[in-house]
Amino acid sequence: MTVPESLMYTKDHEWVKIEGETATVGITDFAQGELGDIVYVEIDTLDEAVDQEAIFGTVEAVKTVSDLFMPLAGTVTEYNEALEDAPEKVNEDPYGEGWMIKIALDNPSSHEGLLTAEEYKALVTG
Repeated sequence: MTVPESLMYTKDHEWVKIEGETATVGITDFAQGELGDIVYVEIDTLDEAVDQEAIFGTVEAVKTVSDLFMPLAGTVTEYNEALEDAPEKVNEDPYGEGWMIKIALDNPSSHEGLLTAEEYKALVTG
């Protein structure tokens, strides 16, 4: 299981890369491993303001569908269109080509509720 030190994490297994007033969001290596083969990613919140911890989309694997939770409040400005034709990128490269959305942060200095890599590792390894 890979947990890059440069990212922040949620207890719901999303990762966040904050760059200025923008954040890139995806699901963690642990989450994609637990879900199994991902067959569809649905993001239905493009151009919408979404509250922290609200649902911004869903990811469908062979055996389950899982909600995706917004790590920080903001407006969804972009989604990874490559996932429409190749949702398996989430399994193959969850922290790179498998990113899901970009958001314009409501409060770029707020990291409230996010976990460091160490805290996230402790969460998933118990």
